[in-house]
Amino acid sequence: MESVSSPKKLRWYDYLTVNIGWFSLTLRANVLAGLIVPLLVQQFVGEAQKGSYYGTIRLWALMVALISQALMGLISDRSRSKWGRRRPFILMGTVLEVGIIASMILISGMQDMRGYTVLFIAYLVSMFLSNTTQAAVQGFIPDVVPQEKRGLASSIKVLFEVPLPLVLVGLVITPLISKGKLTEAILATCVTMLVCMGISMFVREEPQTTKPEPLNWKPFLSLLLMTGVFTLVILGLGQVVKYSVNTFTTASKLVFGGIGVVAMILAVVAGIFAALAVHFDRSILNNKPFVWLVICRLAALVAINNISSFLLYFFMEKFAMPTNEAVKLAGFIPMVLGGFIIVFGLIAGWMCDKFDRRLMTTLSGVAGAAGVAIMVFGGSITWMYVAAAVVGLAYALFNTATWALSTDIIPQERAGEFLGIQNLAGAGAGAIGAYIGGTIADHSGYVLMMGMFGVMFLLAAVSSFMIKAKKA
Repeated sequence: MESVSSPKKLRWYDYLTVNIGWFSLTLRANVLAGLIVPLLVQQFVGEAQKGSYYGTIRLWALMVALISQALMGLISDRSRSKWGRRRPFILMGTVLEVGIIASMILISGMQDMRGYTVLFIAYLVSMFLSNTTQAAVQGFIPDVVPQEKRGLASSIKVLFEVPLPLVLVGLVITPLISKGKLTEAILATCVTMLVCMGISMFVREEPQTTKPEPLNWKPFLSLLLMTGVFTLVILGLGQVVKYSVNTFTTASKLVFGGIGVVAMILAVVAGIFAALAVHFDRSILNNKPFVWLVICRLAALVAINNISSFLLYFFMEKFAMPTNEAVKLAGFIPMVLGGFIIVFGLIAGWMCDKFDRRLMTTLSGVAGAAGVAIMVFGGSITWMYVAAAVVGLAYALFNTATWALSTDIIPQERAGEFLGIQNLAGAGAGAIGAYIGGTIADHSGYVLMMGMFGVMFLLAAVSSFMIKAKKA
């Protein structure tokens, strides 16, 4: 068995040091995926193709994220560094990624496909390094926080992971980018990441005292195979969508929207079944409640993850905004949404303990679809704030309900393995929505694309009926 030091009595600042890494991770994700990368893609490839090219870069970045997080988690679990199991990987991952992000200052001066190619490579490297950091950060609470204090530590984690970094993005980073000060925005992001890394170095972590068990590569190789199959499904359906768009050029927008929705549904359902079919352990595919839970989560996350990623393009189209105004709104709306997630999260926790968790999951899907409908049909910016509140409610309820459902379904003795497989939904969601949806958006617009994400919320609601879990 692996041996780590017993958790010590926590001081008040230990809750800060073990969780500050989440602030950095969320900050860089929102700045890069929500603002800088979309802007640079638009600069390099132009208006007509920005959706599909951004979708391509997101697809491969998220697949890299999935594999690298699992790989670096395995390696850090077995680290015997004198600094501890996690901190060396946080130091290495953050410092190297800051260098990659800073290089985007130079990349922003490039033009055409040469700039896109360099950005593509830089972003993939950035995702590998970010997930090296994340694989280590997520080990802090189980490693150094006593069992009876993990609830409090996890609640503080939520603050650092959702509202606090979004406030910094909305009030500091976004105004800089909207004024054309991309260099200052990138440097502010890099400095913040380094500060967070420095604070995390004060985690009272001790090295392993005994030799860990030999590395078992079988779960990782299984995940690698599943990821490959899942990626092939997404790529294949994406090519079908591109062929359809190029062939049926005179069809209406609703027809293209229907094609995109069908492709996304197939990617979600067929992709998960195909990926689990090649898993080395057949019992996982036979656990139908778990399979449908993953499908449900994937469908909802296709909507949740891509709404934030494509907000900038959506606002530019819907309100005919200049880029700088759209950047402001695309940076501020997630901050508002994050606030509502915290507020509704408290209510969602009570509801999921009081009522059937499948019902709560269904309601979250319906609420999410309603929020998207408000975004699509709302005629003013005020309605976008209303939509942020409704989607915030949906996200809080969904996240709480599906997490509670997973505790009913997943075998406790294999919780880590099953939760690792469930991460396929998190990475796959962004890939499906961006790669398939981006092609449709280039042809028929980003308002239609948002409508497609609303349908994915409904798919999550329908899928929840297939989860045969015991009532809590």
